[in-house]
Formats: sequence, C-alpha cells, structure tokens
Amino acid sequence: MTDRIDPDGLRLPVKLDSTSNGEFEPIPLAREHELANRLALETATRNARRTGMSRRSFMVSTCGAATTLLAFNQAYAAAGKTGGHYDLAADAGLDPDAAAAALEGQEFIFDVQGHFVNPSGAWLKEVPADGRPLSGMPKAGCSLAEGGGDLDYLKCLGPDEFVKDVFLDSDTDMMVLSFVPSRADAEPLTIEEADAVRTIVNKMEGDYRLMLHGRVNPNQPGDIEMMDELAGIWGVSAWKTYTQWGPDGKGFFLSDEDTGVPFIEKARDLGVKVIAIHKGIPFGERSYEHSQCSDIGVVAKRYPDVSFLIYHSGFVPGNPELPYDHAAGRDGIDTLVKSLIDNDVAPNSNVYAELGSTWRFLMRDPDSAAHGLGKLLKYCGENNVVWGTDSIWYGSPQDQIQAFRTFQISSELQEKHGYPKITPALRAKVFGLNATKPYNIHLTEVQQRAAVDGIARRRAEYANHREPHFMTHGPKNRREFLNLLGWNGGRRT
Repeated sequence: MTDRIDPDGLRLPVKLDSTSNGEFEPIPLAREHELANRLALETATRNARRTGMSRRSFMVSTCGAATTLLAFNQAYAAAGKTGGHYDLAADAGLDPDAAAAALEGQEFIFDVQGHFVNPSGAWLKEVPADGRPLSGMPKAGCSLAEGGGDLDYLKCLGPDEFVKDVFLDSDTDMMVLSFVPSRADAEPLTIEEADAVRTIVNKMEGDYRLMLHGRVNPNQPGDIEMMDELAGIWGVSAWKTYTQWGPDGKGFFLSDEDTGVPFIEKARDLGVKVIAIHKGIPFGERSYEHSQCSDIGVVAKRYPDVSFLIYHSGFVPGNPELPYDHAAGRDGIDTLVKSLIDNDVAPNSNVYAELGSTWRFLMRDPDSAAHGLGKLLKYCGENNVVWGTDSIWYGSPQDQIQAFRTFQISSELQEKHGYPKITPALRAKVFGLNATKPYNIHLTEVQQRAAVDGIARRRAEYANHREPHFMTHGPKNRREFLNLLGWNGGRRT
C-alpha cells in the first residue's frame, strides 16, 4: 500500500516536540532535543537502507521506534543527562526480535486521562472570527480536513479519529474520557457529547472500554447540584475538578469548608467516591496557590474512604525535578509529597498520582524523569501511580507507552535515593493494574471481553495496513497557545 500519510517518512515514531496540552505555554526544545531528533532521523535513514525498507515503512516498524529511543539515549548522554535511560539492546534498531522484546508487551493498559473535542459542538460559537483553535493538528493525515471550510480541520479530531489514535494506533485497552475547566455555557465537550463518543465505542462491543468523568467545579454555581444528574443519568465513574479554576478567576482548595468539603461529601453521598483533581500546571499567577497540593493530604486523611487521583501529580512543566527535600519548599511534585508526609498519609493508601502530561514532558529530560517517577513510586507507593497520557493533545499515546516500557532509573539514583527499579511487574502496575482499584475494574472479565470484541477485530485487520500519523494536536508555540485561548470561555484565570 502506498502511504498517504508522511510518504517520505520524515516523522519520528516517538514525538519529541514542544507540544503542550493547552494548559501551559509550549516550552521550546533545547539543543539536546534538537540533536536527539536529528540523530534519530539520520540513523533511521541508514537503518532503513540497510534493511531494504522505505523510510516510512521503517518508521512504522518496531525497529523505527527502537532506533529513535536509542538516538535519544545518545543525545541525552552527550548532554550529561544520565539519571535515566531507555533500556534497549544496542542492536534493537536493526533486529526486529530485539526491538519487539523491549517495545511490545501484553500489559493491560488503562489510560485514566483522555480527551476529545467535539468538532461540531456549540463551543465553536465562542471562537472569534479569526480564531483557529487546535490548528496545529495534522491536516495531511486526515481526508476529512479537505472540505475547504475554515474549521474543517477539526473534523480530524472527531470520534473516528479518536478511536484510531487511542485504540488502533496504540496498545491502550481502556480510557477515561475527561474534561477541561469551563463555564457551563462554553464547554468544548459536554457530558452529552462525551456520552455520544462512548456510544460509538459501545457499538463495537466495547461498552467497558471508555469511561466518563463528570466535571464539577464547586466554586461555580450549580455544579454541585448537577452531580445527581451526572451520576444518575450519565453513569460517571469519577468526578473531575480543577482547584485552580473559577468563573471569577479565583480557585479553591478541597479542604475549604464552603466549596471543597461539600463537594467531597456529595460524592460520598452519591456513592461515586473517586475524585480526580487537576494539580500542578498552573493557569497563571492568580491560580498558582490553588494549583499546589497542600490540601491533598488534609482531605485524604479526613476521608479515607475516598480515592483522590492527583492528575498531573502536581507537576509544573519547566521546573526540573530534583530529589525530595522536605525543607526546600519546592513546587511541583514535591508539594504532593510534602502534603502526604505532613498529614501522615502512607504510601499505597488513598492518594494516587496520575502521569498525564507529566510523563510526556519528563520524556524530554531523563534526570527529571528519574527523580519524578522515583519520588512518586516511593512516596505515593508502587500501587498508587496510575497511567494517563492527556491524549488527544499529544496524538496517539503509543510513543508514551513505548518510552515507558523501556525507561529505567539509573542504579546510582536507585541506591542513593531509595527509588525502585522499574521492573516489568512494576510497569504493569502503572500501566493499568493500579487504576483498577479506584475505578472498580474487574480485570479478568475485561481481558476476556477485550480479546474478542469489535475493537479487537478492527485491530487485527488494521495491523496489516497500519497508518499512524505520528503527529501531535496541541499548541506547539506561543502563537498557537494564545490562539487556543481565544475560545477559552473563562477557562483561564
């Protein structure tokens, strides 16, 4: 088959770029990243020739991903970043068996943070005349974008493309469809539209594969009252809230008696005792205080029967992760660790650290990746770090999966800081097993159904003519980021 997408094979299968999830201004690549991408393309070109494959065919192969990760190792080591590395055999770029041994797996992968934007939703009424939200997505990779309309490119983010990115081009088995903060009258995805996506997946006999959050911001009038409908009619599996967001620009803490506490009490009353809290990635100076995790240990200790899932793990993009120091008062992941320690919340209890956008950014810096993952596994617990990718913003999550399958913390940092070695068993926990507990997933039943449902059959057919686009959808520079904010509907503070 002639490849319609990237016929020259210029896109790398592991995407190292400046793309953000739209919640922080894209951070440009450093020299080592530019070198990593250049080395990867040069090496892939040579390896493709040696194997007699076109460069595009080689990029789509497992050896293409292995070649890319090995080139990243080389570039990072040249920059003195050796706290972690991608653990692959040196010949994995040319040996399909060696590549498969490192990059292919049978883990149950449950992505607890996925996103979808309705390409024809009411939110488009908020877009200014010259607005081009999410215009960085791959037009060339989707024939739906060829209609000629100003916003036709958004069709490439529709339900069919969502299913392709998540369930065909990646090894993801299940996903939770989440929400962004917004006024009730300006949601990029309403609960009705999210349910429509779930229905599409359900028609492929995959009614268990896509779960829904219910967006609740208790500092917005009417949100707590809407929780009855979200639970009773839409069957949400958890609540998603943004403590740094508010309709008037003011955030809240979960420990606040007039907002956060009534929200938690309502969740308990409704029997949906899983609360996903966006922490870290502040939306601006006014929201910075409420983006920190000081309230998490307080409510976790007060409500031991509630599972608190800390989305992004409190991570702040651009801040290098260092070993935890209780007296240092650092931002980011350390605020989560400090809150747990200060409130005597033990590892592997009721606080879970989620990796959406966090792991994707840590992939740029193996030192920060080693400290970030090491701290979360040590202080939240090896049973309480859960997988999330924040895709669609980063395109298909397969590259994040492949990178995590091979990442290893250096033995020096393991010994010095008490970080665990990332074994296959530990990876399997993070990829999906850990999240089965708060989300009440019956693993054996899910795996039996996943082996024979409509998505499994589509995967088998698709494997013979794979066409991954290797592109990201989120903003990649300041201009695209500000353009995205043009339809924020009060989203930023």
